[in-house]
Amino acid sequence: MTAEYKVHGDVAVITMNNPPVNGLGYATRVAITQGIDQANADPAVKAIVLTGAGKAFSGGADIKEFGSMKATQDPNLLSVILTCENSSKPIVAAIHSVAMGGGLELSLGCHYRIAAPGANIALPEVKLGLIPGAGGTMRLPRVLGVEPALNMIVSGEPVKSEMLAQLPGQKLFDKMAGSPESLMEEAIAFARSVADTRPLPLVRNLPSKHPMGDAYFQFARNMVKGMAKNFPAPAKCVDAVEASTKKKFDEGMTYEREIFTALMFTPESRALRHLFMAERAASKIADVPEDTKQRDIKSVAVIGAGTMGGGISMNFLNAGIPVTILEMKQEALDRGIATIRKNYEAQVKKGKLKQDKYEQRMSLLKTSLSYDEIKDADLVIEAVFEEMGVKQKVFEKLDEVMKKGAILASNTSTLDLNKIASFTKRPEDVVGLHFFSPANVMKLLEVVRGDKTAKDVLATVMSLAKKIKKTAVVSGVTDGFIGNRMIEQYSRQAGFLLDEGATPQQVDKAIEKFGFAMGPFRMGDLAGNDIGWAIRKRRAQERPNMLYSRTADKLCELGRFGQKTGAGWYDYQAGKRDAIPSKLVEDMIVEHRKSLGIEPRKISDEEIVQRLVFALVNEGARIVEEGIAARASDVDMVYITGYGFPIHRGGPMLYADQVGLFNVVHAMKRFQQNPRDDAKFWEPAPLLLKLAQEGKGFNG
Repeated sequence: MTAEYKVHGDVAVITMNNPPVNGLGYATRVAITQGIDQANADPAVKAIVLTGAGKAFSGGADIKEFGSMKATQDPNLLSVILTCENSSKPIVAAIHSVAMGGGLELSLGCHYRIAAPGANIALPEVKLGLIPGAGGTMRLPRVLGVEPALNMIVSGEPVKSEMLAQLPGQKLFDKMAGSPESLMEEAIAFARSVADTRPLPLVRNLPSKHPMGDAYFQFARNMVKGMAKNFPAPAKCVDAVEASTKKKFDEGMTYEREIFTALMFTPESRALRHLFMAERAASKIADVPEDTKQRDIKSVAVIGAGTMGGGISMNFLNAGIPVTILEMKQEALDRGIATIRKNYEAQVKKGKLKQDKYEQRMSLLKTSLSYDEIKDADLVIEAVFEEMGVKQKVFEKLDEVMKKGAILASNTSTLDLNKIASFTKRPEDVVGLHFFSPANVMKLLEVVRGDKTAKDVLATVMSLAKKIKKTAVVSGVTDGFIGNRMIEQYSRQAGFLLDEGATPQQVDKAIEKFGFAMGPFRMGDLAGNDIGWAIRKRRAQERPNMLYSRTADKLCELGRFGQKTGAGWYDYQAGKRDAIPSKLVEDMIVEHRKSLGIEPRKISDEEIVQRLVFALVNEGARIVEEGIAARASDVDMVYITGYGFPIHRGGPMLYADQVGLFNVVHAMKRFQQNPRDDAKFWEPAPLLLKLAQEGKGFNG
């Protein structure tokens, strides 16, 4: 049942019931309108209350219907709102918990609104690259005032009901309930009190004005332009709200719908809607049922107090989970704890963390120099040096001391998890939890599934990822998993571009203009060029025929490891992170070209972007085809949340879809002709080629 109809004396109550957030799907919309018609036809009913079951009034559109015919099938949301407005009997919206998007717009079509304290109120459409499309930009300014309404619409952020109720002159809520528990009783009583009031009040009849008019909206446009340069929706929010002050209501509604429809077809909105769905899809594992019984995680141990170990520990402390950090030497422990304290104190200083919360988190942290003291932990995460021999010693020891049923996790970024699991007698308990640096900040968590990893272990760590506010993406076992396996090809292309005539700053600027947070050479300097060097040394033994540019090795031979040594691809001044082009590096690249007999050529920014991004796409296609990633959108989530890929482009795989896979394949065939590049790598992945030939994309 998607909406329940009950009569309480002379008041009909329509309760939306479409879990989890009473999304306004087709069946729910039909049920609401049928309920209103039934109430209006019943002479015993004097008024109507509209509310939501469970933990929401309504969260808006039903995401299960996104992109389907049902999403717009009549009665659509505009029709439902019109039915509310045209009701001959007053409708009171009883708002609790969540009223967002279409849910809030629906309530604004009702004659009255009563809200429980603590309800989250929002119009979050801008986060999907859209504006509210069912009257939100026309009605919210009329009940809240232009400025508070525009702030809510442009940010998309939720505001608590009690805060909105305190705004001077607000007409959003006619009454605040004493508590969530008393909401329905008070809503029915309120409905009775207004049952005979005529004419019925309509939000559309209220004025929408701003005393400063044009000057205010110009100021708003300038602010939005600076904050959201890659997204058209925020500026369009300003246009729509301005229209609410200048056009008649119905004209404004038409204008809002025109903007909404146009934005639906922008690549930016498609990217944001893709990522919205991709994040939800990533949390689902095909052969692990949602009701899989999970293991209880009440305490965590972390092996290693270095940068990664400390950052990983902070995630669990933030979630209120006790952590014990294990190290071999007291000095290492002291350094690690000092860094954690410093990080928290910086947050306190900036006002992002209250002092009592800081003290509470630190009280959950223990340290140890003995494996025996962590034996009862429910989860242990190894964050030691990235070398198989070191990992072997740790996991053999963990297998020996950890209690039965404990989850043994490795933070390895490239090594074979199956081999790591083989160092134990319980490979089913072993899983990869690859955090990204800084681990207390970066959202991505690659969950690496070994051949023998148990399903309940996977279900547990996926749920735990949500608790520590990470976006978890499952990867199969392969060298570098999803993210680092792909970034290796991206980095190889960056090196070839140097060999052929580009400079580090030209490559970085081109890809940053495309929208990356940081180019490959600035990224190398930040992460530490010695990390890539160590991986390439391992590769040289495992795959001696693999082609790559030697410039990065030559840089490391000079001791230029990046920001930590004050010199990498760029020069750095003490205490600053500004990347200054280096004459020494430029000369080194020139000399290296000469030694290879390469005559430098002029390389366009377009070629730089295509080679770097399409390298990610081709390797990503292979990863999906091999089943390392369950779906192309998982690859996009990895690159958006862990590697600084521009959000407005939706990830490498969606970007390829937007460019057109036919065009991507043709570009790759061009790159194959380049004598300085790796022709074998640029052979389009079979999946990519198949989809291109069928005129399809990675995402349908």
